[in-house]
Amino acid sequence: MTEKASPAPAPERARGHVTPAADWVNPLRDTRDRRLPRIAGPSGLVIFGVTGDLSRKKLMPAVYDLANRGLLPPGFSLVGFARREWEDQDFAQVVHDSVREHSRTPFREEVWQQLAEGMRFIPGDFDDDTAFKQLKDAVDELDASRGTGGNFAFYLSVPPKFFPKVVRQLKKHGLASPPEGSWRRAVIEKPFGHDLASARELNALVHDVFEPDQVFRIDHYLGKETVQNILALRFANQMYEPIWNRSYVDHVQITMAEDIGIGGRAGYYDGIGAARDVIQNHLLQLMALTAMEEPIAFDAEALLTEKLKVLKSVRLPDDLGDHTVRAQYAGGWQGGEKVVGYLEEDGIDPRSKTDTFAAIKIGIDNRRWAGVPFYLRTGKRLGRRVTEIAVVFKRAPHSPFDSTATEELGQNAIVIRVQPDEGMTVRFGSKVPGTSMEIRDVSMDFAYGESFTESSPEAYERLILDVLLGDANLFPRHQEVEESWKILDPIERYWAANDRPAQYASGSWGPREADEMLARDGRSWRRP
Repeated sequence: MTEKASPAPAPERARGHVTPAADWVNPLRDTRDRRLPRIAGPSGLVIFGVTGDLSRKKLMPAVYDLANRGLLPPGFSLVGFARREWEDQDFAQVVHDSVREHSRTPFREEVWQQLAEGMRFIPGDFDDDTAFKQLKDAVDELDASRGTGGNFAFYLSVPPKFFPKVVRQLKKHGLASPPEGSWRRAVIEKPFGHDLASARELNALVHDVFEPDQVFRIDHYLGKETVQNILALRFANQMYEPIWNRSYVDHVQITMAEDIGIGGRAGYYDGIGAARDVIQNHLLQLMALTAMEEPIAFDAEALLTEKLKVLKSVRLPDDLGDHTVRAQYAGGWQGGEKVVGYLEEDGIDPRSKTDTFAAIKIGIDNRRWAGVPFYLRTGKRLGRRVTEIAVVFKRAPHSPFDSTATEELGQNAIVIRVQPDEGMTVRFGSKVPGTSMEIRDVSMDFAYGESFTESSPEAYERLILDVLLGDANLFPRHQEVEESWKILDPIERYWAANDRPAQYASGSWGPREADEMLARDGRSWRRP
């Protein structure tokens, strides 16, 4: 076995004058210098549930990509915790294979070797006190051998039912309490509860162990460049904000469509459904960013203040039957393959009422948005994979052109494409070349891939780095989670008390009832 080098002396620690990591400032860094990226200080990451798909396909490749970009400290350490009888070398091999297959940046042996030296694996169950004692010993050993400074983030990549157990074990074994001048943080994946009561219970439990500002609730959509660009688009430009209100906007559509079914997630998905899985977090967060007022600063508290104002102002329709729709995909053809319906999927109860498609109409009762409907929809087995925000404007109040000249003219729109073709489209009317006056819709397009030489980092790269830096700008706080459940809970109760979900063919854009919902308002869904 290779002998580890002795840890460097730390005279400051011995004298007890450790500068808190959150307050430390690099004296050589000028805040105006944009050439130097934000780099994490001494730290480590513990991933619970490290054998799952999320960890293998997203988290471990994101850690490598951060190291490859020089954004992690040389002594960064990665600890895996799972029910496998692995040695450290076995874990390193799993990370190696995941990185080779899923990383965004090229593989470099020297980066890998440095990262691999700080990898440890702890086998055990979440009830296993011995395993958590081993985890505590591993964290202490890494502090000494890798110089992590006592700074560790604990990533709970586990089913929600295990959150309380893991958090209690971290408290019991002293892992949640940092040494003086260091930090410990908890990272929790959605869903944050399954209704308001369970969300409050989970928040109370987590905050009993970790300080509220040390709890990071991951919504990976908020790590996407185009979602952050909503704020840049609105508040760094003069041309959009004056028309971003009820005087000019007719309605807003926010769509997250997937072209896949539930795959192997039957155990997780059945009983939760599309609305709880996507609308409660992703789509309501996108709505809040689209509708919020300008924050006084770009920091976590200011963003929270403005997003909360929007969520607290949401008004549900009086008739939920006419203005909400839930549905399940039926069998059909998609991508050249014949696919089964939701109720025929393995592991799904044929009597299940779980929604795989959900669409809702909501209003925002404030001066900016009064009377402007926001339509949110999500679904599986739809026409293609796409997430977008479409701000659709009112028609011109008067047209000097006759009706035949504007037959093919629709409504102006600004469409922010979150995935997969990150960018933005502005749709407006233009004269068709020729001798007659004919006006037709045209689009002006901005694509990230064409306008910038650097490719966009994966959302998890940005979010993991932010956790290590203690930057909570892109993480929903517990108040937002609870307000979101207050919006969705009445809809879920209405659905539970009424008929079975509608049906829609796989590969289509949803059920007929969703089209009728907008048709009642004289509108129609955009075809992404």
